Amino acid sequence: MSADNIKGLVLALSSSLFIGASFIIKKKGLKKAASSGVRAGIGGYSYLYEPLWWVGMMTMIVGEVANFAAYAFAPAILVTPLGALSIIISAVLAHVMLREKLHIFGILGCVLCVVGSTTIVLHAPPEREIESVTEVWDLATEPAFMCYAAVVIVIAVILVYRFVPLYGQTHVMVYIGVCSLVGSISVMSVKALGIALKLTFSGTNQLIYPQTWAFTLVVISCVITQMNYLNKALDTFNTAVVSPIYYTMFTSLTILASVIMFKDWDRQNPTQIVTEMCGFVTILSGTFLLHKTKDMADGLPTSSSVRFSKQTDNDSEGIPLRSSESFRSPH
Repeated sequence: MSADNIKGLVLALSSSLFIGASFIIKKKGLKKAASSGVRAGIGGYSYLYEPLWWVGMMTMIVGEVANFAAYAFAPAILVTPLGALSIIISAVLAHVMLREKLHIFGILGCVLCVVGSTTIVLHAPPEREIESVTEVWDLATEPAFMCYAAVVIVIAVILVYRFVPLYGQTHVMVYIGVCSLVGSISVMSVKALGIALKLTFSGTNQLIYPQTWAFTLVVISCVITQMNYLNKALDTFNTAVVSPIYYTMFTSLTILASVIMFKDWDRQNPTQIVTEMCGFVTILSGTFLLHKTKDMADGLPTSSSVRFSKQTDNDSEGIPLRSSESFRSPH
């Protein structure tokens, strides 16, 4: 392994550590803020006055910066799969610090999510060479990606205005769906902005192009939206469930967006494409297991005493019961 690859590896591992820890720190901040204000899960913003939440936010920013820097030293095939380590770190810290339980099948779901995401990323084609931010803009304004962006925006708007008020408190996929959809657009813009900065630092100024600032505005808008609904998800649902589902949906949609925008599959053979599709199926299987077992403790919750015990524990912490029944439609 070259010196640059080692640097990229260290940065990627550091990124996973910081991002995984940030989920736990932010949730502790959210719970502390909820004790003296309106919870983020029901529209409150009292967490903005909680220092612990800001510590978590800064930890996440450090992790994202480290992840961004890792791509400058090592190829994506090395850096991206390591992001899955944040799931394990988050789940372990949630067990130790938040006393959140994860059933054995939930652990299997985490493993499937990691395996599926890693399979997709490892078989993804190498990044294409970009020489100007205007070239990225041309790719982003082609009909295929414009259609994808339009579909993402429409679905996100429907989720926000139709499904969040009705199912946001009972269905984890609603909040995570908004984060992941918007996140796939933000990553493409971050990538464009990163290319612009890299070219600028190398001597070719890209700051003079309006496309650079347009991508910057998209990044800011998307990141604010992501953080808002990620906070709601963390405040409402188990951290050990939010982290892997968010990672898998975010990674899947980001790869899809990259395939459409950069036409990655045009440079792949059928075997590689089929392998990536198998990765998607594996991710869906893991997500299903996590979704169905997220309320299980160490045993099957079949007795009424277990349900009563969980109700008591949640009431004592000021957290609404998240039993399997709560995922049924109120209608």
